[in-house]
Amino acid sequence: VQLQASGGGLVQSGGSLRLSCAASGGTFGDYCMGWFRQAPGKEREFVAVISGNGRISAYRDSVKGRFTISRDNAENTVYLQMHSLKSEDTAIYYCAARDYFNSDSIYRGAIGYKYWGQGTLVTVSS
Repeated sequence: VQLQASGGGLVQSGGSLRLSCAASGGTFGDYCMGWFRQAPGKEREFVAVISGNGRISAYRDSVKGRFTISRDNAENTVYLQMHSLKSEDTAIYYCAARDYFNSDSIYRGAIGYKYWGQGTLVTVSS
């Protein structure tokens, strides 16, 4: 599976961005999809995840109520809609895919994600 992330950019604090991650080379619905991010000098961290069937999702506490993950299995794409952006959201954002136990399964840990996109940079200016 190949993943291509896009949609990053420079935005002012309080602004919005929508990230996209297009998948190819596999059956998209067979994968749990996650978004992770890595800020300069920090470790990669979990942001959001969505189950293969799109029914179950989860977020890190700091983005709850501001970010929404969604997927379109017909278009082989997962999205991360980000609102009320803060300077601490500045990071490279990565989408990732992994196999799942069942179509409702979600996984927050980066370990186990077999496929990773190249990352897209989000910069929030204060």
